[in-house]
Amino acid sequence: MDFHKLFEMQKALDRHIESKHQLLDENLFDRKVLALLVELGELANETRCFKFWSVKPSSPHKIVLEEFVDGIHFILSLGIDCGFEQEIELPQSKTTTSLNEQFLRVYQLIVNFKQFRTIHHYQLMFRGYLELANLLGFTPAQIEQAYIEKNEVNYERQRQGY
Repeated sequence: MDFHKLFEMQKALDRHIESKHQLLDENLFDRKVLALLVELGELANETRCFKFWSVKPSSPHKIVLEEFVDGIHFILSLGIDCGFEQEIELPQSKTTTSLNEQFLRVYQLIVNFKQFRTIHHYQLMFRGYLELANLLGFTPAQIEQAYIEKNEVNYERQRQGY
């Protein structure tokens, strides 16, 4: 996965949105953290991994991937805000954690990053999120392609007054 390319695409989208909405002088860090937490919840909801009371299966793979990529947008944007635009590698080994446990872990990693705002905590958060990709069966190529497609959707939404 070409993280440099994704960071550049996200930087351009952020500039476009912030300029269009007169937010260039605003600190959006906390709003982006909250947005990431909400997106993580939406992702968990699509997987249904925590819904022990229901027999309904997970949403289709494509829908879950789209929700996953929404989180990538905010993780990249937070990295840009903090000046942490460096390559992050997907974990080489698969985690032995359950999907439910990994979601809880990522929530905690996001909160830790919000509190400490260090490159170390950013990398832990990003890697934890990418470990969800492994558990969900997404390849780096699928993630990158889905990100590119969603990036264009986000521009189109801005053009239409979303």
